[in-house]
Amino acid sequence: MSEEREDRLAARTIEANRAQMRLVPMDLEGMLPQEHAARAVWAFVERLDLGEFYEAIRSREGAAGRPAVDPKIYLGLWILATTEGVGAAREIERLSRYHLGYQWICGGVPVNHHSLSDFRNLAADRLNALLTQSVSMLMASGLVEIRRVSQDGMKVRASAGASSFRTRGSLEKMVGQQVERLAREIEADPGAASKREQSAREQAAEDRAKRIEQALEEMKEAEKRKRSNNGKKKNEARTSTTDPHARVMKMADGGFRPAYNVHLATDMDTMVIIGADVDNVGTDLHAMVPLAKQVEKRHDARPGHWVADGGCTSIGNVDQMHERGCKVIAPLRQRSNPERKPTDPRASDSDAVLQWRARMETEEAKTLYKKRGATAECVNAQFRNQGLLRFLVRGTEKVLSVVLMHAIAHNMRRAWALT
Repeated sequence: MSEEREDRLAARTIEANRAQMRLVPMDLEGMLPQEHAARAVWAFVERLDLGEFYEAIRSREGAAGRPAVDPKIYLGLWILATTEGVGAAREIERLSRYHLGYQWICGGVPVNHHSLSDFRNLAADRLNALLTQSVSMLMASGLVEIRRVSQDGMKVRASAGASSFRTRGSLEKMVGQQVERLAREIEADPGAASKREQSAREQAAEDRAKRIEQALEEMKEAEKRKRSNNGKKKNEARTSTTDPHARVMKMADGGFRPAYNVHLATDMDTMVIIGADVDNVGTDLHAMVPLAKQVEKRHDARPGHWVADGGCTSIGNVDQMHERGCKVIAPLRQRSNPERKPTDPRASDSDAVLQWRARMETEEAKTLYKKRGATAECVNAQFRNQGLLRFLVRGTEKVLSVVLMHAIAHNMRRAWALT
């Protein structure tokens, strides 16, 4: 063929045909590398006793009904997602379709974001039991002894805006307005929307009305916390119509935002979380003794030392912890009188407080307190790295479920490091 004819002919190529249907074979077991994190997560999940999760399933052998998704799949997906900083159920659903690690855990079982959300957000009691299990396995192996515990709190932004906080008078005016407004719109133009859209709008209005009523119920607690300012007219308490349980707190950067206070108790020798709680109180003073009781109830153990910062310690806490046989390691507060040292005893000091003041003068206590930053503060930082910057759920119970999932994922990673 001549050179002129070759130039006139078009190049022959294989073009993309995206409309053509294809059946693609997929070997999940062979495609996923042996060292992939999904395999380690699944191995951890298989070691846990999920009996309570299986008991909650209503679909039973020999009875009608669609089989339920194995709880191990949901738990494995959530733990893997938590370690990678993913906290949204919709994102996990998307990853289960396109990400090999999530597909491997699913093993061909389809999941949706509604079921994923319900599994985590409505199972605080069952997740509490799993947190205890994650520590018990390490204690049985002799890796965790719970001799010294570090306590710290971290404030996490709530899923509510500052503008959603209203006074009692404003909330009382809002009660029923949403439903009444929707009813007037439907009456004025009944054919403005389809039945599905109309039902969704009615449901949204009713949900908002319920949140307003719940905000009014929470107002009683908010008003109790409000204190008068030197006898002047006190500011009115406010609660949120978006998340009635959230409270405005002072954050680490000095600003004030709606948030929850997360309290963690960590084994100082291993950085394993042995206790967790959530509330809407802006201080940590009240959390020490309840956390100590929680640790004892979970693990039947009373640590010899309890390390905390000044914001967690009070005279009453020192007395109660002493009764439990636990020595508090926490900095002493500065006196208002500059001539008096923090270690100087007071006439009202109990024996436990006197021992605490003397203890904090020793090098042993000072050295132990210095280790607090490498445990409690490090755990807080790891929670932030896991994506716990802002809660995507509302209500104390659901927020606690999120915290427990983070604690379980953290303990799993600590187990990998320790073993």
